[in-house]
Amino acid sequence: MNKISIIGLGWLGLPLAKNLQEKGYEVIGSTTTGEKVKKLEAEGITSVQFSLEPYPKGLGFQKLFEAEILVITIPPRSRTQSGERYLEELKFLKSMLQNTSVKKLVFVSSTGIYPEKNQAEKYTEEFEMDLSITGNKTLWKAEQLMNQDKSYELTIVRFGGLMGEERVPGKYFAGKENVEGHSRVNYIHQDDAVGIITWIIEKNLWNETFNGVAPIHPLKKEVIEKSALDTGLAPPKSFQSSAEGENRLISSEKIIQTGYSFTYANPLDFSYNLKK
Repeated sequence: MNKISIIGLGWLGLPLAKNLQEKGYEVIGSTTTGEKVKKLEAEGITSVQFSLEPYPKGLGFQKLFEAEILVITIPPRSRTQSGERYLEELKFLKSMLQNTSVKKLVFVSSTGIYPEKNQAEKYTEEFEMDLSITGNKTLWKAEQLMNQDKSYELTIVRFGGLMGEERVPGKYFAGKENVEGHSRVNYIHQDDAVGIITWIIEKNLWNETFNGVAPIHPLKKEVIEKSALDTGLAPPKSFQSSAEGENRLISSEKIIQTGYSFTYANPLDFSYNLKK
């Protein structure tokens, strides 16, 4: 059984680690503080302290690169971090992979990479982009960086809006007025985000790019109202009377064609766990 390393035991990385362990994989992951290392150890997750500032910092993080498979789940923190800083971090991380045991890599990206504008067809992984039309220049540069002069097999997963657990669409709009609700959503449940990465590893789906988005796209208004109802949150006070913005849809057909079956194909059926 392959050893798997996860950079970033956060909202996605931690449940992924637990899922892979349950399937018998040996897993090690990174977190940013010694306090979190102790907490994770108590949960049965082997971890080391590791961060990029943008140079590597931590304790014993060389262990992360003794695995054959590496999963990178650290997105650009756009509100507090410049795109160039994120790219510098990835450059340092990529340089650390040379002459290590890492042979296969899953890089978590986002459907935000696609242009903001709508088109007649859903956006697929084959849609050709360059820096002038991408919806997120940092992500586009990051994918290019990880793909160039690489010493590993690379699969990129572009996730839509990550929901589930305490991430409830209705929570962000409770009691608000004039909420935009006429566009269709490109959401994915945490269970399916974990499931897709696990599926890629188990089925050896390397040197590919996959969209990770629930295949059904209800209206944002419907999702907000249903998730609020399911979790006891107050719904928005009002929605916009007419559609504003783009109705951009992302296709998940490629991952479905590999045999992956979504646990939550419809965002109206997402389960949540609001922590009290």
